[in-house]
Amino acid sequence: MLSALEVTLLLLAASIVSVLLLRRLGMPPLVAYLLVGVVLGPFASVVSGDGAAMHTLAELGVVFLMFTLGLEFNLTKLRAMRRFVFGHGSAQVVLTILAVMAAVVLMPTAWLSGLAPAGLDWRGGLALGSALAMSSTALVSKLLSERHELETEHGRRVFAVLLFQDLALIPLLIVIPALGGGDEHWVISIGWALAKAAVLLVVLLRFGPTLMQGWFMQVARQRSHELFTLNILLVALLLAWLTKRAGLSMELGAFVAGMLISETEYRYQVEEDIKPFRDILLGIFFITIGMRLDLAVVLDAWPTVLALTLVPVLIKFGIVAAVCWIMRDPAPTAIRTAVWLTQGGEFAFILLTLAGDSRLIDRDLLQPIMAAMLISMLASPWLIARADWLALRASGQEWLMRSLQLQTIAARSLSRDKHIIICGYGRSGQSLAHVLEAESVPFVALDLDADRVREAATAGESVVLGDATRRETLLAAGLHRASVLVVTYDDTPTTVRLLKVVRELAPQLPVVVRTATDAELERLRQAGATEVVPEVVEGSLMLASHALALAGAPLARVLRRIRSIREDRYSLLRSYFHGADDHEVETIEADHRRLHAVTIPPGSAAVGRELSSLPLEGCDISALVQDGRRRLQWPSDLRLQAGDTLVLVGTVEQVHAAEDRLVRRRA
Repeated sequence: MLSALEVTLLLLAASIVSVLLLRRLGMPPLVAYLLVGVVLGPFASVVSGDGAAMHTLAELGVVFLMFTLGLEFNLTKLRAMRRFVFGHGSAQVVLTILAVMAAVVLMPTAWLSGLAPAGLDWRGGLALGSALAMSSTALVSKLLSERHELETEHGRRVFAVLLFQDLALIPLLIVIPALGGGDEHWVISIGWALAKAAVLLVVLLRFGPTLMQGWFMQVARQRSHELFTLNILLVALLLAWLTKRAGLSMELGAFVAGMLISETEYRYQVEEDIKPFRDILLGIFFITIGMRLDLAVVLDAWPTVLALTLVPVLIKFGIVAAVCWIMRDPAPTAIRTAVWLTQGGEFAFILLTLAGDSRLIDRDLLQPIMAAMLISMLASPWLIARADWLALRASGQEWLMRSLQLQTIAARSLSRDKHIIICGYGRSGQSLAHVLEAESVPFVALDLDADRVREAATAGESVVLGDATRRETLLAAGLHRASVLVVTYDDTPTTVRLLKVVRELAPQLPVVVRTATDAELERLRQAGATEVVPEVVEGSLMLASHALALAGAPLARVLRRIRSIREDRYSLLRSYFHGADDHEVETIEADHRRLHAVTIPPGSAAVGRELSSLPLEGCDISALVQDGRRRLQWPSDLRLQAGDTLVLVGTVEQVHAAEDRLVRRRA
């Protein structure tokens, strides 16, 4: 048997190599850890001996995973998406579990002998159905973010279903071990487990937030990072120990600990500090899962593995598509949502391990099931990449929606010539658009965020919904008539795809690309970018100019130096000062000023009032859309009419408070 140091070195080397290889293929690290475990499985006795230490570390990995899940639990997000979460999500999980239980209980034994040679009763069917109902939150969230589909119609439904699956895991962690108590006492076991969980949750959630806030405040006042980190470990493990002593799972206690801390202002610091412990220990957990797979058994049962890969994928696809159809979602949205959710998930391995330990599923059957889930996760990026292709061929409605979208883009761009096409309408895109508008330069902006496009279009801005990486979208936007194309988002792979399409269709069109750093500058230029603007360089130049001026250097010399540096970097920006865009972040802080369009309804108290007398209380009016015309200036005595749209500027609280006052009906 290897020594502890040798085992550590072996695991580290194997993990690093696997993660490096699979990240190039777009796969998450957890798949790499599973494969490391599969490779080391035949040598498990040599690597880990009796495996007690590895098992303990793996348990801690799951504990910290659930702790992080509790930290990310957001009631505001849950309320905003409650229709999709408790509609689509609950239906998907419940129907999947019921379908598997029905197959186990109602189908003849001969039909199931190939899939479940060891046999399953209804309790094993419930445990298996619970595992199959889970999809990979880590994998799908990563792909949604990378493909910029989080805010699409199918992206919202996918995210909502994943959120419900995370919530469903909590009661399943209670029910599955309780079902292992035997046929005669399962009702009492589940009832007793749920009662203990309810009492524990009520006590912790009633008194926990106040105690947690006070305790973390005392620790934070010591200004010791080591003490703060130790305190996080103490809280997470203490509540996990309490639930274990109460006869429940450690994961439940860790989840509650995360929920309690999420209500304090220390949430983000805690999440950042705990991440290294969670990721390393969770990696060990997935390695131990992989080590449980016996490749000899899996290869001998390859028809079963193949069936257990294909059948659950088809069942989940059918169930999700049916749920979306019942909820009256468009057919293309239903198909895409179903494709995104067909794979197995990381929580499925936790539930299967729990079911195996509770003797609900025979360990011989766990081998092909786990192998099938791993295969489905590996195949998931390939399936997701073909979701659009499947939606186009399975639904004529998709062609109609695409045609209408292209017609909208073409209608917006037909009246424009020598215009600028803006790809991406986030903060950088909007800032550019407002400068162009002030200079009366025509432009068309393309963006994939439906909410942003709807509100900006309501405010009279020239933005339409469309994917700039598609040939037909660029042609509809008037690519051959445009003078410049600007890419405002910082996503190098997507930008490279876009540049390839642009260079095929319009080789001479100038393209300006934004990037966060200059690391990808040469790659973007080689892909066809006329000019690349790295934010980090522009930020450094601004810092240098201010520092030199404050140090007493003559202003003319400062400007000459900055201009010289720019001339070396930017071939197009030689004669004037070009500042950097604001650094883009994904969260909106409470004090950040934002734009918000408000349409005045008939009967509102604001109808007939002068703009200067409106109760805006801290907000400014950026623009006015009246009679379908966008105005940036207006007479001081101009009165509002029903149907006018005001573009307000203020913090989130200010603009929503002003909107409430503006749309309030006349008393």
